[in-house]
Amino acid sequence: MKKYVVELIGTFFLVLTVGCAVIGGAGNLAPVAIGSALMVMIFAGGHISGAHYNPAVTLGACLRGACSWADAPGYVIAQLVGGAAAAGIVGGVFGLSNADAATLSVGPTIIAEILGTFALVYVILNVATAKSNDGNSFYGLAIGFTVTAMAYALGGISGGAFNPAVALGAGMMNLVSMGDIWMHIVGNLVGGAIAAFVFLFVNGSE
Repeated sequence: MKKYVVELIGTFFLVLTVGCAVIGGAGNLAPVAIGSALMVMIFAGGHISGAHYNPAVTLGACLRGACSWADAPGYVIAQLVGGAAAAGIVGGVFGLSNADAATLSVGPTIIAEILGTFALVYVILNVATAKSNDGNSFYGLAIGFTVTAMAYALGGISGGAFNPAVALGAGMMNLVSMGDIWMHIVGNLVGGAIAAFVFLFVNGSE
């Protein structure tokens, strides 16, 4: 249960930062705030849950063998609840959910989400699960900066979720249409799975 609580808290603050930074007017610095929030939550919770905060990461970790499939449903539920709760706070308490939903194109959005999620999960598996990197002190920085970089590179195409829990929160906050988040979810899960298979091919079972 402690692992699931940590996953809920980390995902909550990630999605809260997305909403407050994007809708609240952080402008071009929003990706920096989002990547930083993810980084500190990873350092805070990594030793307890692995700090996935993302169903696509949980999928990749399970495929790689770094997370039990039995834990996966609890992780995903906690992540989605955390994301939804954050979106509710942004809209219901802060009154910030007044954004205009972005217009997305199916093909480019799915491709952008696959690429961004692949980069994120590939980095996570290498810096946080590979034995040769065991005990490093940079894993949180690497993961946070990956999200920042991909948000700058691909956010203008897909909204830059790279995470089904973020996509759910973004839909609830009207950053994207709820009817469009399936594109993010498909792209995220495909990107996470590909990253796991590439990791196993490159690294073996280390």
